[in-house]
Order: sequence, then C-alpha cells, then structure tokens
Amino acid sequence: MDRVDYCVIGGGIIGLATAYQLLQKQPGASLVLLEAAESLASHQTGHNSGVIHSGIYYAPDSLKARFSKAGSQQTKEFCREHGIRYAEPGKLLVATSAVELDRLDRLEERAAVHGLPCERIGQGELNRREPNVSGLGALFIPSTGIVDYRDVARKLADLISAAGGRLITGARVDSIVEHSDRVDVGTAHALYSCRRLVACAGLQSDRLAEMAGMNIDVQIIPFRGEYFELPDAKSDYVTHLIYPVPDPDLPFLGVHLTPTIHGSITVGPNAVLGLAREGYPKFSVDLRDVGRYVRFPGLWRVARSNAATAVREVRNSLFKGSYLQECRKYAPGLAKADLLPYEAGIRAQAVRRDGTLLHDFLLAETERMIHVLNAPSPAATAALPIGDHLAGKAALRHIS
Repeated sequence: MDRVDYCVIGGGIIGLATAYQLLQKQPGASLVLLEAAESLASHQTGHNSGVIHSGIYYAPDSLKARFSKAGSQQTKEFCREHGIRYAEPGKLLVATSAVELDRLDRLEERAAVHGLPCERIGQGELNRREPNVSGLGALFIPSTGIVDYRDVARKLADLISAAGGRLITGARVDSIVEHSDRVDVGTAHALYSCRRLVACAGLQSDRLAEMAGMNIDVQIIPFRGEYFELPDAKSDYVTHLIYPVPDPDLPFLGVHLTPTIHGSITVGPNAVLGLAREGYPKFSVDLRDVGRYVRFPGLWRVARSNAATAVREVRNSLFKGSYLQECRKYAPGLAKADLLPYEAGIRAQAVRRDGTLLHDFLLAETERMIHVLNAPSPAATAALPIGDHLAGKAALRHIS
C-alpha cells in the first residue's frame, strides 16, 4: 500500500489546479494524482473552445461568478508568468432582434454589478468592427481572452512534479473506501492510502462518488458539443469572439465563432445528448452509459421540458445546412462548404432526479473526501481559484 497525504482523482485542469494549490499551500506534502486516461487533459480540458471567460452571464451570488472573474485574472497572470501564449481579442454579444436588444440591456446591467468593463455599440459600429457580422447592435466585453488550456494543464503538471507530486496516468480507480483515519483508493495495479481525497472526475464524477459510498441525487448526463472549423482562407473572417445573445430559458449559450490561439476559427458548439461519456467520434455509443441514464428519471424530465430545443439540436447535428442556419443569424456570408470537420467535445452536465439542470458548481463532502459533482463552463477559466478553494477545504493541519 502506497501511503500519501493527498490523493487527487482526475487529470483535467481542475484536478491539476487542485493538486498544484495543495502543494503550494503545504510544501513537502506527499501527493499522488490518478488519471484514468493515458494522458492528462484528454477530456473536457482538451476538447473546449479555449475561451478565457469574463463571467458576464452568471448570477452575482453564484460560485460561477465568483470563480470566473478571479479565474480570468489568475489564468492570464499564470500565462504571463510561465510564458504561455494567450490573447485578448474580446467578445461581441450580437443582438439580431428587438428581443435580444432588450436582453443586452440586462446583460449590461449585470456587467455593472460584476464590475466588468463593457461597451454597448450600435449597428454601424458593429459593421465597422466586424464587416462579416450582421446584427442590430452588440455588447463588447474586452477582457474575454483565448488560450490553449492543454498548455496550461501541461505547465501545472510540470509544477506539480517539480514540487514532489506524482502524476500517474492509465490509473482508472475501481475502489474507494473511507475509514476514520484514511481513504483507500484502488486501481488495477496499486492501492493508495491517503489522509484526504479530492475527486475531480468530470464525466465520471457521479460514479466515483457512488463508488465511495456517497448518497447523491445527481447524475452526469453527457451533452455532445459538435464544432466546425472555417477554412484557412477565412482565418481572418472575424477578429473578435462572436456570440449570440443567450436565451435565459435555454441551458446552453448557442453556436458562436471563436478565433483560437493557433490562428483558426471554430464554429459551435451545438448540444445534443451524448451516447457515450468519452466517445468523441460521431455516433459513438457506450451501452453502459446509455443504460445508466435511460433509467434515470431526471433525464426524462429534462427531455419533456426541453423537447423543442432537443429536436432543433438533433436536426442541426444531422444536417449541416440546418447547423449553418444557426450561424447565418449573425454571419450571413458563411456557406456550407465553410464548415470543415473539427473534433467534438462532451460536457458533463449534472442533473438532479427531479430534472433540474445544475448550472453552478456542486461539491459533496465527508470527513476525508471532497467530490466535485458539477464543474460546468467556465471551469477551465476558473480552474486556479476553484483549485485554491478545494485545496483550502482539503488541507491538513499537520503534515506528517
């Protein structure tokens, strides 16, 4: 048995940030991080749009709002300190109807509450800044940035190793047993005994919590986000991130145009029910995953309350022309041939048994364990303050 002070499960950016913050707080502590995949940052961290979010959407009293604002600043500081490339092109929330102009008013008010600089611009100024974008007006958020979160994750991994932490990939956890003085964590090849456990398991977070004997009323429902990429000839099609104005009655933000730090522009995502938690190619199916959620009453309650949206998203997934219409609402010059294949992402969405979609971060705790049950966007942006928060909760008073 391998005895350590801390065990972190999950090698995505939240798990890495937590391990990093623990070793920052307690130099000399023994720590092991276990990742089921053969490489770090191989799931949500490595399959997102790379946006450093400003936090404008989130309710002022939410953990999302608190962590996003701090995370935006800390991520940029971390990148500057460690020579990681990032940029701040800013985001334009584009209104294409009178209803959306009214929604911009409310978002502008929320930005003021958050102390977030923004600029309201009219149609003429929007056309001047972005000739390929059509709208009645927009809200410009200059602090929105872009980065490759895999670069951030790799640097965190290097810093963890330099501080004495061990990073073990290909280590899928198959048992968790909590005792009064320790938690035993088993994989196919080893058994670890830790004084504190922090599970940041993303798409498998509910399974890990149940494995540990926790009584939870949430399940992870995978939502597949499908992206396209514009051709190289249109790599300068927009210079800002172009987002639709979100509908407050819908759970997802909608299709947007995002310049990446590598010079391309991605289009997406949509949001369709995934048939595999970790299956990225289209039409991937994991019968174990599907069997689990079809028996979960929360899924059917979500489906009933979002039926029209679900039908539209499935249609957009099956037919590129339908997907294109979503883009043409604010980028009318795009053609079907402009939508080139791009790797999909899978969002780990926690849902309660009553059908409630959880939009904020959710933790479950015992005397010696912390399980992150929901870490939705902007989790990558907010990873460093989330990791600090988790490390503060998990930190031992004395290191033996």
